[in-house]
Amino acid sequence: MSLKITSKVENQTALLSIAGEVDMCSSPEARKEIAALVKKEIPRIVIDLSGVGYMDSSGVATLIEGLQMCNKYDGKLVVAGLRDNVREVFELTKLDKIFEIYEDAEAALTE
Repeated sequence: MSLKITSKVENQTALLSIAGEVDMCSSPEARKEIAALVKKEIPRIVIDLSGVGYMDSSGVATLIEGLQMCNKYDGKLVVAGLRDNVREVFELTKLDKIFEIYEDAEAALTE
């Protein structure tokens, strides 16, 4: 299944919604979208993963890379809407301690 990625920018915040499986084949597409937002130095990037049913280590690496790029210009990258199996990946890799995780995109956007 290929990725479906949509993004919109409003009031200094970007919402990047990803749906599908984020794996070795599809993560470069996600990386490209995140990099495009980072390049604009948007202060806050919310990545909505509620449509992601599976994420492997390359997907996780893509998010970490995005976080590091945001940190370079004091931007903020947060994730939202983790399904249980994706949340498990975050917990196993201790990324739940590194990323700000919100229940859903709405909660992340109203922060």
